[in-house]
Amino acid sequence: MSAQDFLVELGTEELPPKTLVSLADAFLAGIEKGLAGAGLTYSAKQVYAAPRRLAVLITALATQQPDRSVNLDGPPRQAAFDADGNPTQAALGLAKKCGVDLSEIDQSGPKLRYSQTILGKPTTSLLPTIVEDSLNDLPIAKRMRWGARKEEFVRPTQWLVMLFGDQVVDCTILAQSAGRHSRGHRFHHPQDVRISSPAGYLSDLRAAHVLADFNERRQIISKRVDELAAQQEGTAIVPPSLLDEVAGLVEWPVPLVCSFEERFLEVPQEALITTMQDNQKYFCLLDGAGKLLPRFITVANIESKDPAQIIAGNEKVVRPRLTDAEFFFKQDKKQKLETFNDRLKNVVFQAQLGSVFDKAERVSKLAAYIAPRIGGDAQRAARAGLLSKCDLSSEMVGEFPEMQGIAGYYYAKADGEPEDVALALNEQYMPRGAGAELPTTLTGAAVAIADKLDTLVGIFGIGMLP
Repeated sequence: MSAQDFLVELGTEELPPKTLVSLADAFLAGIEKGLAGAGLTYSAKQVYAAPRRLAVLITALATQQPDRSVNLDGPPRQAAFDADGNPTQAALGLAKKCGVDLSEIDQSGPKLRYSQTILGKPTTSLLPTIVEDSLNDLPIAKRMRWGARKEEFVRPTQWLVMLFGDQVVDCTILAQSAGRHSRGHRFHHPQDVRISSPAGYLSDLRAAHVLADFNERRQIISKRVDELAAQQEGTAIVPPSLLDEVAGLVEWPVPLVCSFEERFLEVPQEALITTMQDNQKYFCLLDGAGKLLPRFITVANIESKDPAQIIAGNEKVVRPRLTDAEFFFKQDKKQKLETFNDRLKNVVFQAQLGSVFDKAERVSKLAAYIAPRIGGDAQRAARAGLLSKCDLSSEMVGEFPEMQGIAGYYYAKADGEPEDVALALNEQYMPRGAGAELPTTLTGAAVAIADKLDTLVGIFGIGMLP
């Protein structure tokens, strides 16, 4: 049976970067499901995803659906005919169901049977439905409409490429008529891009400054970020989720090194890292001792003739973010950490279990009881328990919730608390999951156990069973 390559590319407005990979994988899975249901064979598959496109390439796809035989069993012979040999309603019903005369039904076996050979359809006639069904089944939490159209998708569609071999598959899906013209980079190549063949898809787009392969972009970013970090005598922090998100934001990645004022390094580095990663999608740099360097890496979506302008723009944008973190840190340090407990007296932990301050007092007493039994110091455990929730009412944690525990550590250190007491304010949340990091101090372990025990006993005690 002959076979040809098949390519489908749906062009859109910018897709959500955090869900780009899952959308692409679901698109491929839907097409695989459709091809399997139609009995169409192929030799290989590949999915591509970029900010403005989802694409699937199927290699050596059969050009014709195979013929298939359908056998439908009917009633037993004795139930199909009466004593005089006349067909009963059961026999006539089978013939009607099959759309044939009773004489065309096989009556030689113990049961009536209708056999039919269904001729396979050309693959080109099946592909539009397969693609459309796959797109309709994508895991999209909230679909949108655009213009005056009724079609819905995660983002407005802009173009559609569907090629089977060298021929365009004639169809209209999500308000787009299929053709062979894609689009290049918004700035480097705003013109349409003619796709020469399914196999030439990647190279045709590459010539238009678009890297359609998500994994290729991800590898380029990762490698270049590491190279730039080494040039700065540092190591880049590259969380996989951030790398995926950045790869989903750019079609032509160009990493660049930027910097910020060293005065911001007085702020807890976790706060700076959080705001640069979460808000700006930057890769932060650490020195050999694990301390934050006053530099970061941004990934531009353009190969600029004047990269200094892009660098300056990013440095200007990040400055207010870091200034906010600096302000919150300085405001919090104007008072002792313990004074934040006063605010927690008005924050409800659970209606029947009192305020967050009430919980801190219970944790303090429990930790003091537990500590000597595991080799720790009861007095320090009690102190850590009393301070354990203070940072929840701080300005820093109010702005950066991820800083709970971490902010408490820095504020406790600034107040002159013992090292293990300060560490316990963060270690109380450990382990944060199965196999996660455990407390490194006995004081931290005592507070962590006490905090969890208090919650479990309290919740069960008031009858809130899981």
